[in-house]
This record gives sequence, C-alpha cells and structure tokens, in this order.
Amino acid sequence: MTDGRPLDEAPWHAGWYPPAHRLASPNFGPRPDAAHIDLLVLHSISLPPGQYGGQAVQDLFTNRLDWAVHPYFQQIEGIKVSSHFYIRRTGEIWQFVSCNDRAWHAGTSRYRGRDNCNDDSIGIELEGLEGEFFETAQYEALAELCLVLIRHYPIAHIAGHEHIALGRKSDPGPGLQWTLLQKMLGLPPQCFPAGVL
Repeated sequence: MTDGRPLDEAPWHAGWYPPAHRLASPNFGPRPDAAHIDLLVLHSISLPPGQYGGQAVQDLFTNRLDWAVHPYFQQIEGIKVSSHFYIRRTGEIWQFVSCNDRAWHAGTSRYRGRDNCNDDSIGIELEGLEGEFFETAQYEALAELCLVLIRHYPIAHIAGHEHIALGRKSDPGPGLQWTLLQKMLGLPPQCFPAGVL
C-alpha cells in the first residue's frame, strides 16, 4: 500500500513519486532517445562517512554542501552528483530527479552488456556505510519503492553500484541482504547480480 492506495494505483506525475520528499537537483540531464529504463542501481551513502542524520546528503545532491564544515567534504569538493532517490535509516524517502530524466549516480559503468548505466537506470541511495547493515525500515521503504517503479518502468535488473562499476565502487557492500530483498519483491533470481543470492 502507498498512501492508503494499492501499489498499482500509487500516484505518479512525470517521473516524480509524490509520497517522497521532493527536492529538485540541478544535476541531471535528458536520457538518450532510445533509453530503455530497465535497471535499478542501489548505492549506500553517508556524509561524513558513517555519520547518519543531518542534511549533508541532500545538500550534496543540490550543490549546497559547505565544503569547509568537515575535512572529508574537502576531499569531494566540487563534485556534482545526484540520485533519483535517497532512503534514510528511518525509511523516509527523498527524490531529487524525475525518473524520466538521467541522474548522475553511476559514473563510468557497465552492466547487462551496456555502458553508461546512467542512461537507462534509476539510482536509489540508502543511508549507510559500505559493508554495514541497513535498517528494517529501509528495506520496507526500498521494497515498496521498487514495486512502484516496476509498475511504471520495464525494470528487469536490480544491481549494486559495486556490480556496475567493478573495481571502482564497493557500495552498498556485503551488508545489503539481497536474499531478503528478492523475497520481499518476489522477483526471479535472474533479476539480480550473479552470486548475491
């Protein structure tokens, strides 16, 4: 259920999911004309790493992060990134880019025989640290969001950033319970990366 309505009746407006907190990022672009949006990419993020709560992630995705506030921020100063969604430890969902548009979350990437995964994927960031566990509320929110996305786009694959940027990224890491997510979604094993189930 979403907002008291069955998932297949969940509100959807031009790629925006109304139950999410909407905070538009300037870091996006159009998808290629032939883009087939069939991939969900899961990430983990916390700013500074390992610290939860606060607004640093929202500020990063909207180019408002004060680089001087923490030494770690100076290491990433000037980067311009975004994700479609961000799920906090509480299960609260934020959206920064319409799913119809290309968010800047994947970087140099390759999956299911295609390069440039930003072109045809939807990025979902989970508040957390690579390798650490995620909260029950996050799995519940993630599963509901994934089911809604599957109803609006031809999603056939769900992978982690580590699977699309081999050797470059390691998130969300071994703390993500892929078997639990698969069970919650009821999707066949072939929708997930080899070896995670």
